[in-house]
Amino acid sequence: MAAAIASSSAKSTFFQNPTFLRDPSANSFGGSLKGLCLQQRPRNKSRDSFGLVVASANSSSNNSSSSNGGRFYFNFTGFPFPLGPFLNRTTSRTEAVKGSIWLFEQEQALGFSSVSTNIRMTVIKLKSGGLWIHAPIAPTDECIQLVKELGAPVEYIVLPTFAYEHKIFVGPFSRKFPRAQVWVAPRQWSWPLNLPLEFFGIFRSKTLKDEDLSTPWADEIEQKVLSSPEVGIGPYVEVAFYHKRSRTLLVTDAVIFVPKQPPKCISKESLLASAKNGLAVKILSKGKQVPNEPVVDNSMNRQKGWERMVLQILFLGPSNLLEPNASFAQMSQKLIVSPIVKTLVFSKVPEKVRDWIDRITRDWNFKRIIPAHFAGPINANRSTFLAAFAFLDDLLGERYVTRPTVSLLFASLMGKAGSYFPPDDMKTLSSLDQFLVSVGAVKKTVSGRKR
Repeated sequence: MAAAIASSSAKSTFFQNPTFLRDPSANSFGGSLKGLCLQQRPRNKSRDSFGLVVASANSSSNNSSSSNGGRFYFNFTGFPFPLGPFLNRTTSRTEAVKGSIWLFEQEQALGFSSVSTNIRMTVIKLKSGGLWIHAPIAPTDECIQLVKELGAPVEYIVLPTFAYEHKIFVGPFSRKFPRAQVWVAPRQWSWPLNLPLEFFGIFRSKTLKDEDLSTPWADEIEQKVLSSPEVGIGPYVEVAFYHKRSRTLLVTDAVIFVPKQPPKCISKESLLASAKNGLAVKILSKGKQVPNEPVVDNSMNRQKGWERMVLQILFLGPSNLLEPNASFAQMSQKLIVSPIVKTLVFSKVPEKVRDWIDRITRDWNFKRIIPAHFAGPINANRSTFLAAFAFLDDLLGERYVTRPTVSLLFASLMGKAGSYFPPDDMKTLSSLDQFLVSVGAVKKTVSGRKR
């Protein structure tokens, strides 16, 4: 999962990489790139056409439903890299908190590559008996049926970010539940044109505000907004939510937890395609001879495919795809901030990020975190969350411990040790950051001050 700002900031580099488009295996810049929001022009001015053009379309015909279990969904938006799968999306549903929170997941791929991750929608049942939906996914017939099986009306649909890969599904999803209120994060933005929400099929929506006590769910779910227009040509916006009854923190991309095993929603075909030694592997092999042999379907190759996917998602161009084990081990099984988010976003506005993190940990005593990608739910508390942001110490030159407790001090020290990513893997991302700064796409600032 590349962060929302990664794709909106890295566009110049991707446009200059035609090899990536020609060869599906040349995926060294893979990831679920967010923010690539140049859409096709609407064919006409009718309301329905917007959903088809900018937010994809799903078929409810009997033929498509019977042939693939209602998983058909045509998705071909997001110039120049549409987000796959293009025709079929399997939806899984798990119960995270008994009778209260459910997780819906689908595979999300960077269109022409073999790089995939999972994208997650979280559904919370309110005291009213209605459903509150966080970050909608593709509304296939299967997905909608799984929602309806919960036996409760959908009352609210929430878009917690400006990110393209979440935004494109809000319009089509809301049309499946026309009585639901739609709420969206502020500063919605798309590249290269700042398109209105109507172009994404989102109508009559309300804006999420920081610590707004007037929302209809305020007594059950609280919210805090991080909005940073300073990072570059587009903003970074994310709204964190706290479900008080279950003590659950919901984020989109602020933190991730890479599981050792691939999510179940990622197909074996995607994993095996990533395990093939294509052009990207040959380029990123540290000069070692790359064997050219067919990939056998077994657990070892599926695992290799997952490890390669993760490293490309996190680093864009990792140092060694031929032997990904060591780098993968360093990045998995712990709560971290994605290297892309850290480099291209949070390092630009550390004071704003710190304020957001401090307010979250001061006011919300959570015991689990549910992000929109990778593992979830994650058993994590405030100390663990703070530890993932320990890199802010170096950027601001001061201690990042808001409460002088032994647990927070220990977590901060452990987090700082874990926040330094493999230097070789960071080279491509660091070079990209320098390039984007040099052309003015990303600002070289710290807390709004020129370095």
